[in-house]
Amino acid sequence: MRPDGETLWASLPVPAFVIDGADRIADANPAGEAFLNAGARALRGQPVWDRLSVDAPLDGALARVRQSRAALIVNNVDVTAGDRPPFHCSLQVAPVGDDPSHVLLMITSREISERLERAYQVKSAAKAAIGMAEMLAHEIRNPLAGITGAAQLLGMNLTGEDRDLTDLIVAETRRILKLLDQVEQFGNLRPPQRCAVNIHDLLDGARRSALVGFAAHMTVVEDYDPSLPPTWVDPDQMLQVLLNLLRNAAEASPGGGTIRLRTAYDLSLRLRRADGQGLPLPLVVEVIDDGPGIPPEIAADIFEPFVSGRENGTGLGLALVSKIVTDHQGWISVDSVPGRTVFRISLPLAPKDQKGSRETA
Repeated sequence: MRPDGETLWASLPVPAFVIDGADRIADANPAGEAFLNAGARALRGQPVWDRLSVDAPLDGALARVRQSRAALIVNNVDVTAGDRPPFHCSLQVAPVGDDPSHVLLMITSREISERLERAYQVKSAAKAAIGMAEMLAHEIRNPLAGITGAAQLLGMNLTGEDRDLTDLIVAETRRILKLLDQVEQFGNLRPPQRCAVNIHDLLDGARRSALVGFAAHMTVVEDYDPSLPPTWVDPDQMLQVLLNLLRNAAEASPGGGTIRLRTAYDLSLRLRRADGQGLPLPLVVEVIDDGPGIPPEIAADIFEPFVSGRENGTGLGLALVSKIVTDHQGWISVDSVPGRTVFRISLPLAPKDQKGSRETA
């Protein structure tokens, strides 16, 4: 249950939550998801006071709203979400929908509005930076190739520390070239060529490739629902998504650990399309690791370009994952605490009349 008007609900600039009669979260708008650093589906059914801490008794306020069906405002309270410091806020509580036990809770403060605005600015700046990087990538490649070649020629006649310096030049130029490849890949991704695909075939291919390469130090556990129907994706692009998520999990635990690959069927998520219809996304893929988790200060922006929790990370791997999933009309979310990080992808099913055929999105 959510307030009437999907567009209005999604565009509310403040965190908003629908609370049921047992004080559990029934829904959250996008600003609420960002505030709690979790997707609406993961939040549904959770006790709201387990996710929000308020320095004022609200049981009486919620009871009055449910009984009188009239809105009220609670001013000057401190609200804490997760590990963040308290925000000084006002809470607006109002009846919502036909069920008298459901109420709408909105959190308003200048500090929260400014933080969300900064997040939107970061997103816009990142898009501009990607565009500039794409234009520069080609021009940078040529001088880098010359530098690499010159360093290799010099190194053939050197020994000791001098040879080490030329090797360093070659290694660093190759690292820059790899970054340029990622930038160009992000900017020039072709539209997906979708067809009916068994997601387990893609998972098995990604798992085998990971275990003989970047994830050789990890244990990968399969937890598959064997009854899943085909999904409707570009197999090459979705394999790239799975490899990127596996790489991210493996690099989060350089000392070793466990990655769990899980699939499931869940009809609870529907993506609202431009025509107003809801697209069901019942096929679920989860990549779960037991690493240290995502740093809280970047968790809300982890899918944005150039945002990385690793010292030498480019911040493009997860941004590319998000772009590919979005191009497939899918949904990706993350829940992370120390010791458990879950990347969850929800995908559409293949149309019954499109078995084996391909379609350009």
